[in-house]
Amino acid sequence: MKLLPAHLAFLTQTRSTRRNLRSLLILLGMATVLVTVYAVLFHVLMEMEGQSHSWVTGFYWTLVTMSTLGFGDIIFQSDAGRVFSVIVLLSGVMLLLVIIPFTFLQFFYAPWMAAQSQGRTPRYVPEDVVGHVLFSDYDPVAISLIERLEAHGRRYFVLQADSMSALALYDKGVKVVLGPRDDKETYVRVRADTASLVVVTGDDYENTTITFTIREVSETVPIVALARAEESIDILELAGATNVLHLADMLGRSLARRTLGGASRANIIGQFGELLIAEAPVAGTPLVGRTIVESQLREVTGVTVVGAWERGRFTIPRADYTITASTVLVLAGSAEQLSQFDELVLIYNAFSTPVLILGAGRVGRAAAHYLREREIPYRLVDKNPDRVRGESSAVVGSAADIEILERAGIRDAPTTIITTNQDETNIYLTIYCRKLRPNMQIISRATLERNVSTLHRAGADFVMSYASMGASAVFNVLEQNDVVMLAEGLDVFRHPTPTALVGKTLAESQIRETTECSVIALETDGRTEINPDPAAPLPAGSELILIGTTAAERRFLARYKS
Repeated sequence: MKLLPAHLAFLTQTRSTRRNLRSLLILLGMATVLVTVYAVLFHVLMEMEGQSHSWVTGFYWTLVTMSTLGFGDIIFQSDAGRVFSVIVLLSGVMLLLVIIPFTFLQFFYAPWMAAQSQGRTPRYVPEDVVGHVLFSDYDPVAISLIERLEAHGRRYFVLQADSMSALALYDKGVKVVLGPRDDKETYVRVRADTASLVVVTGDDYENTTITFTIREVSETVPIVALARAEESIDILELAGATNVLHLADMLGRSLARRTLGGASRANIIGQFGELLIAEAPVAGTPLVGRTIVESQLREVTGVTVVGAWERGRFTIPRADYTITASTVLVLAGSAEQLSQFDELVLIYNAFSTPVLILGAGRVGRAAAHYLREREIPYRLVDKNPDRVRGESSAVVGSAADIEILERAGIRDAPTTIITTNQDETNIYLTIYCRKLRPNMQIISRATLERNVSTLHRAGADFVMSYASMGASAVFNVLEQNDVVMLAEGLDVFRHPTPTALVGKTLAESQIRETTECSVIALETDGRTEINPDPAAPLPAGSELILIGTTAAERRFLARYKS
């Protein structure tokens, strides 16, 4: 009963709701008038038949007939009376059984239920909550980042402006708060001033408004905003964003790094201080057919093989792992060591044919830009001529057309990068390109994480998702740390050496056996030791740099919680 005043207040707080209630009252008034008219006519017709009844009986007969109960205790004898009874019955069916119930449900019951639903959805963050992460919306980037926050025990809240969307998320277990995004009071109620980070992931115009509004509440809270257009970066910074991430550019660069085009060399994909992480294709080099220990890469160049890709499948190789023509090695080492690796393999298998980029959207154009920087030839394929205007190496047409693909060079291209923002299209093109060229490298972009495995099954060698890349970039800002995403679901990350492992050797720690993460470097007092001695004890105050899948990282964090 305590909620009754709140629900009644909700029913009268908007103009449309008040108008609906007035319509319902008018309809009920018309029904009352109609019943009264029928009761009067009942008396007139009964008097004509010589029957006499009270006014109460007249209203009683009218309501019984209109509601189709029809007790039969009062009946007309004349044809005029019976015709009148039929008219009362039919009008009653329409009015009492159809029009009024439907109007009641639409104008009264539905708003009442909406009021109850809104009452279940939180409208504020509790006063004792500090250091939480706020999301402006529940989108793929937010979903991916929330999983990481939960794994690290961080609190979060998602802001929703629509009550039904908020309720749906609340019922799914998402920590949601209801409120308009352009209202200063909303950010007071969600305690934006005590948050550790606000993540703004809508379109550029909405992100600018939200960022500017938050700055009215707090001048210091860190705000990470995603920019879809490059020209929006400056505007978002002027609005007050602490960090602006242009994910299309970041994704395009990551896709371009993994191509087999140009000379066969190590492509740097991440950095931890002095430690560089790189990927290197080995097709056409003397490394093919040898095991890791037989390759003697560590002895000759100093680099350490920390992983290997085989057609989209990542493994942490042991000494007896055999390198094949389709293997892409993941290497860790210093700049000098990677340079020595390049000198060793550069003379082998230099690709001169262009890389294909299917889709000239923001991601595709960013990939083309970074291929130009690496002096790797490429061809852009897109149906929209406006997107490839100014590109001398572009082919206009559908990538699903075999003639267009052959004009672009599908028969000789070492790599095809598929960059459209529709996962269904990317899956289609991946299957098609794999059928045309079974041995070609295929790199694809995914928007939703759930489609990553499907793209791998379709034949993609590498898949990078917009959501995971955004989540990794935002998490780095939150933790003020470095997490390098090698590919979808595979990261290089750092973690303080757990107290339980201090004084133990890496061999004794059994990190790899228990978590499937592999330690690739050790940082002590600002000094990075690449491929640390497994027999040396781990010092206090040091940091481990590890490589592992998302699941392996979660196992490590669960096992070695602070």
